This record gives sequence, structure tokens and C-alpha cells, in this order.
Amino acid sequence: MHSLTRIALATATAAGIAILSLPSYAQAQQKFPSKPIRLLVAYPPGGSVDAVARMLAEKMSESWGTAVVVDNRAGAGGMLAASALAKAVPDGHTLLYDGGNFLINAVLQPSLPYDPLKDFAGVTRIAYGTNTMVASPALGVKSVKDLIALAKAQPGKIIFGSAGGVGSGPYLNGARFNLSADIKVISVAYKGASESMIEVMAGRSHYSIMSLLASLPYIKDGKLLALAVFIPERSSVLPDVPAMGEILPEFKRSTAAGHGLLAPGGTPRPILNYISKEVARILALPAVRERLHATGFVPAPNTPEEQDKVLREHIVMLSKLVKEAGLKAK
Repeated sequence: MHSLTRIALATATAAGIAILSLPSYAQAQQKFPSKPIRLLVAYPPGGSVDAVARMLAEKMSESWGTAVVVDNRAGAGGMLAASALAKAVPDGHTLLYDGGNFLINAVLQPSLPYDPLKDFAGVTRIAYGTNTMVASPALGVKSVKDLIALAKAQPGKIIFGSAGGVGSGPYLNGARFNLSADIKVISVAYKGASESMIEVMAGRSHYSIMSLLASLPYIKDGKLLALAVFIPERSSVLPDVPAMGEILPEFKRSTAAGHGLLAPGGTPRPILNYISKEVARILALPAVRERLHATGFVPAPNTPEEQDKVLREHIVMLSKLVKEAGLKAK
């Protein structure tokens, strides 16, 4: 057979195989999900994280015609849920809603039952939860710069109160702020947001970092003064309050991790992309966006590759913070 003929035949054969394989590939993609999906949540029922997870599960179930079951695995600071995900079959039918404790455990817990980098794959970010720095109006400061100046003038006398200890997001944000601003303050951990808020309003602690949802009514009443928000851009709810990145470059350099979805490591990339696009579609729905904004969340979906990068960058950043601030889990 003439060489050109053989080449043409080989090319045609290869093309035919490729064409024939396309339907089978599409069918394979259409098989997901092929059974109910389990959405692990490392928090008890009834909280804001659980509410967002259930809203997401409901919309996924409606779209896919398959049950998406929320499985609350509270305990061990989120390690129970993460451990369950690490052991799951990497086929996309088991996911974890990460409300932020996954990253904190990765840098504060010395002996995890899983590898936070190798055993998981990022699917997408869901939203930022807006944290707000608030101060007692009696303190006499009007801005973050005023607070920094006061703390430097009175080293070791200004009290930072947080809802939760070293393993909480507000405490870590406070430690990061104190390091970036180069101020020395007294850090006091309270049992919860309510106690922390009462202490600031009473003037027994001077400033705190708490969720916008919890603090907003008191900000509007003038009982708390909002100094900054810990999200990449200003909040539409408090447009006159600056983002911390506008004041301290350290907070501008890193993108907020926010809440996100994780899958077991080794989950096929087409499945990760498929879930990520579905979440982005859901988060673009006006009713969903409205519900999220009403609870202090800012929708911010991204791709699996982008979410992997965000997680790795934050593990590095938080590891550095823990080392420099001398923090240890309690």
C-alpha cells in the first residue's frame, strides 16, 4: 500500500475512534451523580454554616434530580468531618462544606489523621463570611489608624476580646492584625460572640472582631463602632467602612479563603469542574444571593484550580502567623 494511502487510512481510523469515543465520554460524564451525594458539614444543625450548606444541597438536588444529604459531623474542631472525607471514595459523591476550620486545623494541630494537602481537592469557594472589627464608642477612636496610635501610646493596656480562643477565626484575625500593626495588646478569649460583644459595649474590652451578622444591629444603634471589615472589598451593607486591606498591606496581599467545598484527593478533574460550575450557577441565582447577603455572606465562587491555590496560600500564611505570634492550640 502506498505510504500516503496508509497515512490517510491511519488518520481516518484514528479520527473514527476519536469520534466513536466522544459519546461514551459524554455518557460517562452524564452518569454523575449516579447516587445520592453526602455533604459533610463540620458544624451542628441550626447555625449559619449549616443553613448555607442546606440551601446549597437543596438547589443541587433540584438541578440533578438526586438527593444531596447534609451530614452534620460536628466535633474535634472539624477533624471528624475532614477525616470522613479523606476516607471517602474519590468519585464526587462525598463532599465537605468547609467553614474555615479546615485551614485552622492544618496549621494548629500537630498530628492530624490526614494530610491537608494530599488527601483533599478544592472544588470551589462558596462565599466570604464578613468579619468586622468593632470598638467601644467610649474608647474615643474613629478609625483603625486611631486604634493603632492609641495602642502604641499605651502598650500592653488595650484589650482585644475575641469570641473563642486560638483556634477561632476572629482570634487569628486579631493576632494577624496586631502583628501587622506592630502593637502589643492584652488578648482575652470569651466563650462566644454574645459575651465578647457585651464586654466591648460595656468598655471592659476595647475592640473585637466578630461577624457582621451579629454586630450589625449594635453598629446601627451606635453601641458599637465599626472600624474595618475583613473581606477583600468593602461590604455593601457598610459601604463607608474600609476593608482592612485598604489600611494594612498585609491584608491586601492574600485573597480571603472564605467557605468552600472540598472533595477527596484523586477525584477526577471533570467531576470537580462539573460540581464547581453547578455551584457557581446556584450562587448566581438572585434569591440565593439575597439570602446570602442577608446573613453576612458574599458569594465568591472560583474554579477547582483557583481554590486549591487559595487553600495552599492560606496554609502557608497561617503557618507563618502561628510561628511569629507563638500560637498553640488549646
